Amino acid sequence: MMVCLLGSTGSYAQLRGGLNLPDNDDKWYHIGIVVMGTSNRFQINQHPRFLQYDSVMVSNPENSFGFGIGGMHTFRISNRFEARVVFPQLLFVNKSIRYHLKYPDPSNEETPVMNQNVESILLGLPIQLKLKSDRIGNFRVYMMGGIKFETDLSSKANARNAENFVKLKKSDFGIEAGIGFNFYQKFFILSPEIKISNGITNVHARDESLKFSNVIDRIQSRQIIFSLIFEG
Repeated sequence: MMVCLLGSTGSYAQLRGGLNLPDNDDKWYHIGIVVMGTSNRFQINQHPRFLQYDSVMVSNPENSFGFGIGGMHTFRISNRFEARVVFPQLLFVNKSIRYHLKYPDPSNEETPVMNQNVESILLGLPIQLKLKSDRIGNFRVYMMGGIKFETDLSSKANARNAENFVKLKKSDFGIEAGIGFNFYQKFFILSPEIKISNGITNVHARDESLKFSNVIDRIQSRQIIFSLIFEG
């Protein structure tokens, strides 16, 4: 009996010795840093009177890329669940709309096909629930989902003489979902993650007097976010 007990104790010690950060999952709170790359586009709904305007024939969203940084705050709920808050989160994104003009204005350097870029600096607050699998050695898979609140620090919704861009409202609200992988290193946890982040509010501050704006009714944000999370 004693031999079996000593053998099982030795096996457990050997197994535990091969784990990195063996007590990390017992922490009620840990902090991290997030580095993000984003693929961005608008979801556009044309205005019902779009066909009445003859200056713009087509308006289509284009894909663009951005990057961001954030602070990750994770709170343990149980062995399976964690709550996460990313704050502050800063995203530097550039979204583009391609217009086909019927009557381009040479005095404004317009061409038959024009790209209108909308640059944004987004201060966000994502709140997420994380579902974890069992830990297999120094590896774990997880899924997450939640909501986000965002404020555009560079919003031009109240600007005047804004003939060359589409105006966006300052605030947005959306939902997020994704999957990630925990790799336990000796001193930290590295977690590559991919998620879809969709705005559900209309961020278009429509201006009837602007030809690039009056043909569009609703604009919603669409993002795919690739993240590297470093947690202690």
